[in-house]
Amino acid sequence: MAPLVLTEPSACSDKKNNLKDTLQRPLQDLRISVIDQCNLRCAYCMPVDHCHEQYSFLRKEERLHFDEIVRLVNIFVRQGVAKVRITGGEPLLRENITELIEKISAVKGVRDLALTTNGILLPRFARMLKNAGLKRLTVSLDTLDDKIFRALNGGRAGVAQIIDGIRAAEAAGFISIKINVVVKKGINDHCLLDLVNYFKGTRHIVRFIEYMDAGNRNDWQKDLVVPSAQILSRIREHFSVRNIEPNYYGEVADRYQLTNHKGEIGFISSVSQPFCQDCTRLRLSPDGKLYTCLFAGEGKDLRTLLRNGATDEAIYLVTENLWKNRTDRYSQERSTGGGAKGILKKVEMYQIGG
Repeated sequence: MAPLVLTEPSACSDKKNNLKDTLQRPLQDLRISVIDQCNLRCAYCMPVDHCHEQYSFLRKEERLHFDEIVRLVNIFVRQGVAKVRITGGEPLLRENITELIEKISAVKGVRDLALTTNGILLPRFARMLKNAGLKRLTVSLDTLDDKIFRALNGGRAGVAQIIDGIRAAEAAGFISIKINVVVKKGINDHCLLDLVNYFKGTRHIVRFIEYMDAGNRNDWQKDLVVPSAQILSRIREHFSVRNIEPNYYGEVADRYQLTNHKGEIGFISSVSQPFCQDCTRLRLSPDGKLYTCLFAGEGKDLRTLLRNGATDEAIYLVTENLWKNRTDRYSQERSTGGGAKGILKKVEMYQIGG
């Protein structure tokens, strides 16, 4: 990560600063990973041979407290953030998570508050999340084939559990849920139409995600990537679809409407069609490190600042300069052959969310 070049702080007031980085990308989104633990062991994120029973996850005192997180959210909102997403690990494993949702939903300027989950705990939490102010949900479900699904997640859950979670979310009032599908060649790419068929009559959005080289443990190989264009071509053999415009600047998914159904599908193509030029995201890890890219090698330690008495203005200056000096475009560099240049070790996906 390039050294920061400090400048005078902008006015730390209620007025948004709308920061832009060196490539003129505005700061709009904040992803907050609240826990590095998960109840699954998906091979592309937390492979069981790495995250085994003896693996040392963060201790409770090492994780940011909710008040620390909310304090940072207030600072980032003044810098342009309007969208906040809670991630993990599995965020519903964090004790009293609905309390954090309620606190963030009350922050003036947060227009959209979402959460990504594997869905297993939604029957317990969905209604509480809705009542706390959560606007949107994303659920990970890579296949409807139970055997393949169990093989992908380390044998820790079946498809029926995730479907039960989605139904609980529907009953709680979540109308349009995003279903995230990580696609690996030879593993689940042959059964993707099942998901389109299953959700085609709903308002849920199935999003196909190219297998990415996030972290250091998932044994990523480019020949295991199925380009989104190939998946779309297969879908078009069975469904009539039309391209639709992004909902907002910086949306990472290419969107398509199933013209004869309520459904929508999307494609996140970080490998075949990098979208670094539109990336508007900061990522905060459970232990308070701030990352400017999903593929970053290191993050800025904000927990020490918070716990050593730094003022809001001091933290504002540090984070403002971090964004203003941001140059990250890993996926674009990867696509041109310069991918991992300067990054020998990347932060794990379960530490900062997807």
